[in-house]
Amino acid sequence: MKLTFLGTGTSQGVPVIACNCPVCLSNDIHDKRLRTSVLIEHNKTSILVDAGPDFRQQMLSAKVKNLDSILLTHEHRDHIAGIDDVRAFNFVNKRPMDIWAEERVQKALQTEFPYIFAKNKYPGTPEVTFHSINGLPFSINDLKIIPIRAFHFKMPVYGFRIDNLTYLTDANFIPDEEKEKMVGTQYLVINALRKQKHISHFSLPEALKLISELSPRKAFITHISHQMGLYKDVQKELPENVFLAYDGLSINL
Repeated sequence: MKLTFLGTGTSQGVPVIACNCPVCLSNDIHDKRLRTSVLIEHNKTSILVDAGPDFRQQMLSAKVKNLDSILLTHEHRDHIAGIDDVRAFNFVNKRPMDIWAEERVQKALQTEFPYIFAKNKYPGTPEVTFHSINGLPFSINDLKIIPIRAFHFKMPVYGFRIDNLTYLTDANFIPDEEKEKMVGTQYLVINALRKQKHISHFSLPEALKLISELSPRKAFITHISHQMGLYKDVQKELPENVFLAYDGLSINL
């Protein structure tokens, strides 16, 4: 299985518009972050987790020619705003795009993109097929996916465990019974917005505490803001099995 980080930034990305902080002015490619998304590939199956406003750019940069399904963690726009561009895959694959999301998120998509779900569609409108996530394991081709319920402040979100990988972004609380699903994870991807505490995201110390508790072989921090600091400085402060993810990073699991 291969994991590719297509974006590792927050809802504003990095650099942030009109910001003159050292991170936003950095020339280091590791400090350039599109909105958070990952591509998971196994055999001939390709799954995207979240399709934010940088979806088109991410697909082109990663040279993605086939996409089987999209998993949505929640309905915030930095995770769904690129859905319109699935029509390119509709054209290539001659079928609707399979989108897996809980019912609340499906309703949000219907509100945000009413023309996709109109009775009389305009020609060329994206085509999608919804599949509901209800907390139970499900499969996409030969990949078994275990949903993990977490909370983004008060908003319920989903993370996912696929074999020895657990991916969880936009959260700052995981119930104990859900955390049990993460035990034995060898590769953990977890969000950490910055070093200071935040109302709806894990801080770096909080993420490191969870990593220490779960003891994965390797852990990767994602959904990183410009407030975290420069990549080259923060990476030096981390345990040897913990890494700041960056756009374009690929890992064979």
